[in-house]
Amino acid sequence: MASTAPTGSCTPSTTASNGTAPAAAPTTPQQQQPPKRKEIYKYEAPWNVYAMNWSVRPDKKFRLAVGSFIEEYSNKVQVIQLDEESGEFAKLCEIDHPYPSTKVMWIPDQKGTYPDLVATSGDFLRIWQLYPDGNIRMECFLNNNKNSDFCAPLTSFDWNEVEPNLLGTSSIDTTCTIWGIETGQIIGQVTPSVVGSVKTQLIAHDKEVYDIAFSRAGGGKDMFASVGADGSVRMFDLRHLEHSTIIYEDNQHQPLLRLAWNKQDPNYLATFALDSTEVIILDVRMPCTPVARLNNHRACVNGMAWAPHSACHICTAGDDHQALIWDIQQMPRAIEDPILAYSSEGAINQIQWASTQPDWIAICFGKAVEILRL
Repeated sequence: MASTAPTGSCTPSTTASNGTAPAAAPTTPQQQQPPKRKEIYKYEAPWNVYAMNWSVRPDKKFRLAVGSFIEEYSNKVQVIQLDEESGEFAKLCEIDHPYPSTKVMWIPDQKGTYPDLVATSGDFLRIWQLYPDGNIRMECFLNNNKNSDFCAPLTSFDWNEVEPNLLGTSSIDTTCTIWGIETGQIIGQVTPSVVGSVKTQLIAHDKEVYDIAFSRAGGGKDMFASVGADGSVRMFDLRHLEHSTIIYEDNQHQPLLRLAWNKQDPNYLATFALDSTEVIILDVRMPCTPVARLNNHRACVNGMAWAPHSACHICTAGDDHQALIWDIQQMPRAIEDPILAYSSEGAINQIQWASTQPDWIAICFGKAVEILRL
């Protein structure tokens, strides 16, 4: 996914269906070059893919979790792993999941000190553990509606990178819940190794809450933001929950669907509204007024991901089949064009930038998952 021009693109038409370069004419030994590294690897799931996330464990390079989007009760989550030698993905395990998972996320444990955990949200928050023998088992079922026969579906969640014992969930019941989990030694196969409890629950918005994300500011443990159907971005501090700060409100009160914090500079975050073709960048030091608008998409935006290694780069993707990478370092001057564009074969509904491998991005469209080398 490289470009020699500021707005260049690499498209699947330049590669074979498996992501390799077209076959070349035979060469003499003097002309032979080392095999060209693949730029694109593709996995075809048996169902439409929505939720997707990279593993961050250093010993599990190119491992992802992907969740199905099937419009019925029975859904799936698969753990897949790329074999770089063969260029093929292997399915490591598959779990039955009630309803489509709205998000899937691996524990942010780059040192491998915690159990190998992955969480999913949907009707409830579930935490699963992968075992060395390839089995996967649900270790923790987190339900905050114990007095009701009905659950308020969870729209999203975030796993705190600084304190992996904290997770935050967002729900259509206008609340955000911060969960504390504890991991312990496994004592027999019937004893869960993970337990969770509610640390706090708060009414975060006037309407449904659609996303939540922890900030790295102030030590990275206490600050988080949320967006929702009331069209606002709100910031919270777990140490002072008696009030929140509204840092942006959509002029038309359109629902805001997602938010993402800059990985290197906690002053910046990005969000986008329902059916919007633009992503807005906010600076918490100057609330209410966007410092940039990224608006080259020709159909609604579905996802965005900040670079893990750079404060100046963000990738956006949408229904126009485009994944665009932007350089925002000239803010507050207008940012007119992306520096890189990739055209997929379908509407992109999810994008993830690998935190431990910053030269790789994953997208999904239809039944396909593609990982792209930058």
